[in-house]
Amino acid sequence: MSDKEGHGTYRSYLIGFGLSAFLTLIPFALVMSGAEIGVPFILAVVFVFGAAQIMVHIIYFLHVGLKVEDGWQVMSMVFTVVLVVVVLAGSIWVMFHLHENMMPAHEQIERVRNLP
Repeated sequence: MSDKEGHGTYRSYLIGFGLSAFLTLIPFALVMSGAEIGVPFILAVVFVFGAAQIMVHIIYFLHVGLKVEDGWQVMSMVFTVVLVVVVLAGSIWVMFHLHENMMPAHEQIERVRNLP
């Protein structure tokens, strides 16, 4: 085993940086443009690009791939994918149900206080 086996090259770090920048700029530009595309589409784009960016970071910066090394690399990748799905699904669930979890407005508190 050589000392450089688990480390990336300068080229791979540049590729990872370029992909990360691209995967950040596209959703940012889409949101900041104010385009009337529709909120569900914009949310889908942001989440897909966010998940792709997580995978770029895992592959290019943490050097976790699908190589067979006693199964640990594959197991780490599967765990990462499951974790990304749980985080994205939880985020979507919280955003769609945020109106139920928010504190009531001042007028609603006063109405409740004035009930008999």
